[in-house]
Amino acid sequence: MAKDMTLLWGSGSPPCWRVQIALEEKNLQGYNQKLLSFEKGEHKSKQVLEINPRGQLPAFKHKNIIVNESYGACMYLENQFKSQGNQLIPEGAAEMGLMYQRIFEGQTLFQKLADVLFYTWKVPEAERHNSAVERNTEALKQEIQTWEGYLKGPGGFLGGKSFSLADVIVYPVIAFFFRFGGNENHYPNLAAYYNKLKERPSIKKTWPPTWEETPGQEALKDL
Repeated sequence: MAKDMTLLWGSGSPPCWRVQIALEEKNLQGYNQKLLSFEKGEHKSKQVLEINPRGQLPAFKHKNIIVNESYGACMYLENQFKSQGNQLIPEGAAEMGLMYQRIFEGQTLFQKLADVLFYTWKVPEAERHNSAVERNTEALKQEIQTWEGYLKGPGGFLGGKSFSLADVIVYPVIAFFFRFGGNENHYPNLAAYYNKLKERPSIKKTWPPTWEETPGQEALKDL
């Protein structure tokens, strides 16, 4: 079954990682995969463009079906293989609603994180302003505090009491935050969640190889 699947991915990319976690959770091992380098520009290679014309990773294909957007790929895998592996969409309406809410809020979290981490890369030097840096940093602080509050309750997961698609999709973003120096002491609930899920088999098996080989960064150490 998984032999009909192809995943082209980059190490440390939350969108790529969430698809890998979903594949593991659904017991879809043995798929065709290739690790590509963003630094070498391999995401713009012919191999990627044949699947993803945008020249972005992940590039995911199941038989003749292409689903490159990572949210869509994760939802596709859960819906196509409902009876296989772990159930990732709760049956209860309340938990299902919360799960979907957190899934799509994850886009805001990643965007605010990217606004801080990639500012100097995305904005030409002549157009940079300290006020923008300060504004982006404050927005990220508030966003992280929001997620810290979400994990204050007894559930332990983003969508309630059970591991769900919300965790598959958002955990890589939270891990990205700590990888770049997010202070665990400032966000104990997020840190506990981050460290607990590090030991989950699907996450442990797909941990970004570049993260294992190199130390984290400290760009967010003051948050």
